[in-house]
Amino acid sequence: MKLTKLHCAVLTAIAASGSLYAEEAEKKENAKIEVIEVTATKRSASIQEVPVTVSALTGASLEKLGVANFDEYVEFLPNVVFQGTGPGQNEIYIRGAATTQTNISVSSVQALQPSVAFYLDEQPVSMQGRNLDVYATDVERVEVLPGPQGTLFGASSQSGTVRLITKKPSHDGFTAGFDTSTSSTQGGDLSNSVQAYFNMPVSDSVAIRVATYNDHQGGWIDNILNDPGNGGYIGSAEVISRVSGGALANPSTTAITSPNNAELVEDNFNTASYAGARFGLSYLINDEWELLIQHTQQSLDTEGVFAYDPNLEGETSTNRFMPENNNDDFGLTTWTLEGRLNQLDVVYTGGYLDRDISSTIDYTGYTNGGAFSAYYVCNYAGVPEAEQSCADPTKFYKENTSTSRITHELRANTSDQNRWRVTAGVFYDYQELATVGLFNIANTTLDGAYNFTNLERTLVGSDGINSDGGPFPSEISFVNDITHVIDQIAVFGQFEYDLTDTVTATLGARWYEIDDSFKGSTSTVDVSGRLQAFGDGSDAALTEFFGAGEAAAIQAAIANGQLDTSLLDDNGTLTVSDTIIKASLDWKVSKEILLFTSYSEGFRPPVTNRVGGGLAKNQAGAFDGFRIPVYSTTDSLDNVEVGFKSTLLDQKLRLNATAYFSKITDLQTSRFDPTNISFLVFTDNVGDSEITGVDGDFSWVATEDLIISGAFSIISSELTSVNDELVGIAPPVGSQLPYSAEFSGNLQAQYYYQLSDGLTGYVNGSVSYTGDRLGSMTMDAYVIEDATQLVYGTGSGLSIQREADVYSGVNYQDSDGQTFAGGRYIQDSYFLANLSFGVTNDEWKAEIFIDNLTNESATLYIDTQQFTPKVVSNRPRSIGFRFSYDFY
Repeated sequence: MKLTKLHCAVLTAIAASGSLYAEEAEKKENAKIEVIEVTATKRSASIQEVPVTVSALTGASLEKLGVANFDEYVEFLPNVVFQGTGPGQNEIYIRGAATTQTNISVSSVQALQPSVAFYLDEQPVSMQGRNLDVYATDVERVEVLPGPQGTLFGASSQSGTVRLITKKPSHDGFTAGFDTSTSSTQGGDLSNSVQAYFNMPVSDSVAIRVATYNDHQGGWIDNILNDPGNGGYIGSAEVISRVSGGALANPSTTAITSPNNAELVEDNFNTASYAGARFGLSYLINDEWELLIQHTQQSLDTEGVFAYDPNLEGETSTNRFMPENNNDDFGLTTWTLEGRLNQLDVVYTGGYLDRDISSTIDYTGYTNGGAFSAYYVCNYAGVPEAEQSCADPTKFYKENTSTSRITHELRANTSDQNRWRVTAGVFYDYQELATVGLFNIANTTLDGAYNFTNLERTLVGSDGINSDGGPFPSEISFVNDITHVIDQIAVFGQFEYDLTDTVTATLGARWYEIDDSFKGSTSTVDVSGRLQAFGDGSDAALTEFFGAGEAAAIQAAIANGQLDTSLLDDNGTLTVSDTIIKASLDWKVSKEILLFTSYSEGFRPPVTNRVGGGLAKNQAGAFDGFRIPVYSTTDSLDNVEVGFKSTLLDQKLRLNATAYFSKITDLQTSRFDPTNISFLVFTDNVGDSEITGVDGDFSWVATEDLIISGAFSIISSELTSVNDELVGIAPPVGSQLPYSAEFSGNLQAQYYYQLSDGLTGYVNGSVSYTGDRLGSMTMDAYVIEDATQLVYGTGSGLSIQREADVYSGVNYQDSDGQTFAGGRYIQDSYFLANLSFGVTNDEWKAEIFIDNLTNESATLYIDTQQFTPKVVSNRPRSIGFRFSYDFY
């Protein structure tokens, strides 16, 4: 059967943002948008009848939008944002529940747990700072469940859950197909991709499905020659001395060698390549039981960086001094056994994830911040003033991280036909993350360099790291060697009861217990010994590790409540357990309209600190008596929402909306304040916050040839309290949370027209808008701007929101002798537009597409990891051709 205009229109219905739509209609004259089945409540149900908010993209929608990886499809989900530094290095936030996460360079070592759970089918694959970047090929749909989903989906579902649902082997017959594309980016290199799949029943009871892909994405960022005379990296002894607390006697005349990147100059050096395959096998054991086994293998390799330096001319230029790369490989094997036992539908599902990450990161910018900068670059201790000098500050960081994760879940559902329905199950999750990070941050080329023996001690290892302390005869001067284990068990259940034929009440709960073990050491901290001493808590244990004087001070801090160690056992393992609940009420007003309201709870577990209990280096002002928390405590999110779902105008218009109010208690944040506290990052609880918002989406079959659809998100967030030690450092009470815009939304239109010979032509257009967002939880923008001015001789030109007259967390002054103001960078608003047009029949499709039609350079993220801002941006305008063919 040939595709009619309406078949094509409904097939792509909205794709983008709002709900999941039907993939066919009956006849032209009876055109209707039909819904499909989703599993948002771990039961299969029509999306319009599920009394929870669900926004998503179908596989057909993703294809029409021409998106395949995470950062692309998030643009079409207005209540979802991502922040990060490139492919495989992103964090997800939903409905404004965001805070500052640890920089990617040490996220494997010391980072907050995700607030949004990411699932591939039934398996959670979230990871702090580095969510699994699964290429979206042969995908059924992407489901987004905003708001706490902890009762059914666990710990990291604090503010929502994202689920990538793949297509499964079908027993209905042989199908196969491929999709290939090539495109050219303005000012950049060519990109090309190929995807293919086949599905084949091999017997009456066995079917297999294989999907494979290879996608090379050409670069557009140029690594230009460092030219100190033309806005390049000048390198200033003044900034080194300032952030080191005035270490150099006369920084204005102290010589410093500017780094040289001549051998690394390259146009379009930020490439990304995805390659992988998914294998699936379905076995129909009998009429009631089925076994599904799948394995996904993927490699993601990137070169260069995906951010430009705003202090350089243009929006595609950067100065990098070390070759940078990120190699991210994973294998995920999953299994699902489902069937019936008497009146119960039983599902057992499990998975094993093995992920390896290898990265090299330019760390030259570390020179620009931190009390220890002069130690790393200059000779000054005991050196005559006239002989003081600072060497080439070029530095690097190498990381190797191995992650394994095994999960099991057994659940049962009663019949959907009962007036009462129960979903109940048990869940087990074991994660182990082992990481070794090697830092080249210290200079060994200057005579009379400061002796580091008492400042840092490096680990003895087979890789040649020096074993006798400083002054760093090895190029590796600092090491992280950490193993992090999370062991979780949970029991969950949900009970639904039809109070009347149209009103249903639901109550859900989840009990969980999490053991968090954080072991290993850095060059300066024996993490295992430190936590064991805190866990033991006795005078003897604390004295043995810290010494008598410090042990007494720590005991006093524990006694007066400044330090909490109650969650640690004798081995230093952190254990937390609790029960969270969810309750809802829904009313089927008519066949076309559903109203619902709910209360739900979500949480993130505590995070252990490497340097917990440490006394701040600077004991003045806000830091007088400050000690780093042993761990950040659980932050919890309570959410109330009310919404409606409607299918109107004889199923030609779908309109859904939800209003919500969320309260976050003890909001976790990541902190890095090397000038005043510690040169190691740690986590803390900033205070409490509230979020109010509205989500909405619609899809309208305007004519038999035209479908218009869209979605929007309105968010108002504020800090309602700030912990005492963060006053003047964190934004003040009433400030907006970072990363989420007050308004964002998108619109799409699909128009179809008949051609001769049974062909159908089409035009697809989409536009998305994202409003201004604040760039972090720390008011350090003016401090970073000062470093930028000193290092490059110019400011960044980025927008800053001034939020405090005095940034009391920093103890150095500007040229007028005034303390720095407090402010945060603004990630400015942007519009993105895409256009495609093509021809299709029931077997093939040929399409020309233009992504980023207006060539907008969007500020997706402002990265301050280098102590000067770098702007992560989107790909410039790209024009390409796509062809696909399906065999039936």
